[in-house]
Amino acid sequence: MPDTIDYGKKMHHAMRGLISDVLQDVADHGLPGEHHFFITFDTQHPDVEMADWLFDRYPEEMTVVIQHWYDALFVTEDGFQITLNFGDNPEPLRIPFDALRTFVDPSVEFGLRFESHEGDLHEVVELPNFDEESAAPDPVKEAEAEAEPDMSGAPEKKADVVSLDSFRKH
Repeated sequence: MPDTIDYGKKMHHAMRGLISDVLQDVADHGLPGEHHFFITFDTQHPDVEMADWLFDRYPEEMTVVIQHWYDALFVTEDGFQITLNFGDNPEPLRIPFDALRTFVDPSVEFGLRFESHEGDLHEVVELPNFDEESAAPDPVKEAEAEAEPDMSGAPEKKADVVSLDSFRKH
């Protein structure tokens, strides 16, 4: 038995479990209300499965949008599979939870970022004040932009940053 509790690893596992639960609810019941997700993942992860032309276009990371059109969402213990539309080309993707870099639901200003550190697994950080306008342009997001709801009149909400560094033993 190790002589310390690895809280970072446990938090990492718990946050991936949360994402798994949310995606399973969506697979079972559909997206409720205005909820939609921006999910960024590492395309280099050995268990990611995607079309070669998508990998050629996104050789390091890719952000997908789950909102208006998606099909065949299946959640497993290790990840999820989904078919998304890329310029009228439905393409299946398999994304392991270990490949996730960010999970954002801008409709409720909720976000998680999984950061790597040398010698550590990942750190989980809640994304403060996610702003869709300042996010890097993404072709998938641009294709969805026409159907995006206007959130300009929505009240601004603040999010707290969750950092595991304050719990690390130095």
